[in-house]
Amino acid sequence: MRRRNFIVLLGGAATWPLAARAQEPAMPVVGFLHSASPGPFARAVDAFRQGLNQTGYVEGRNVAVEYRWAEGQYERLPGLAADLVRLQVSVIVAIATNGPARAAKAATTSIPIVFVTGGDPVSGGIVASLNRPTGNITGLTWVATALVPKQLELLRGSTRNPVLIGALVNPSHSDHDVQLRELREGGAALGKNIYIVQAATAPDIDTAFVSLVQKGADALIVANDPFFISCRDQIVALAARYRIPAMYFTREFTEAGGLMSYGASLIDAARQGGVYAGKILHGAKPADLPVMQSVKFEFVINLKTTKALGLEIPPMMLALADEVIE
Repeated sequence: MRRRNFIVLLGGAATWPLAARAQEPAMPVVGFLHSASPGPFARAVDAFRQGLNQTGYVEGRNVAVEYRWAEGQYERLPGLAADLVRLQVSVIVAIATNGPARAAKAATTSIPIVFVTGGDPVSGGIVASLNRPTGNITGLTWVATALVPKQLELLRGSTRNPVLIGALVNPSHSDHDVQLRELREGGAALGKNIYIVQAATAPDIDTAFVSLVQKGADALIVANDPFFISCRDQIVALAARYRIPAMYFTREFTEAGGLMSYGASLIDAARQGGVYAGKILHGAKPADLPVMQSVKFEFVINLKTTKALGLEIPPMMLALADEVIE
């Protein structure tokens, strides 16, 4: 009897590793919600993963990521956010504009949310305070919309003192009205007329440039929008074809051949979004993580494009540039 009992006990012990493995916690899942398309934002996704890595999380090893892309169709965001909630992800990272953050916030009051936006999260109704976000949401902003007056000032100083400045805006952008106000107020402060053209699709962009040419626009400012980043090659090519000096909100355009850009690093913002997501996975509460704001902005000039347009950038403006692409 003793021997039989001993064998039974050994058999039970042999099952312990399996039982222990069954009780191991499941791999956490991060929901990644973006308003644009994956291809043009591959570097941003890599940066997001780097942010996770900084906190000890490696995709596929100890964390999984569920990606949802609206492909520029912003009306899809609520459904995509609801899908991530149904999957019961551990945290949602909502990137690009206030739109994904609003969709995620409307979809859940319990799953933590990290937003990465170029808009104002306070006036946009995402958080009540930057220092003390409440509830289940926090994040960071690269304050792109607020940079419009400075972008207009740099554009005026770097070109042939344009009389009429065109502005390309996406009517589907979550902060469309705010962008229009900033553009008009910024133009008025400089004594410049702003001619608004709007585009929500690639064909719309072609039409918008035809309208700019017909109106006689001397220069162009492209408003902050992830859809425009996705279409940056098209926009830069049209500006070159019609010989319109243009100011962009991120260096990705200038690297693609655009004339100049002024703004924060979208790559660094995405990385920081990954860091915040990792901190929350480690147990941090969104309300304990203040909303961060980008504090470093870069002015980039593409000298090759300058020459192609027949422009001469004043030495003072070249001296202001953080980088000149030869």
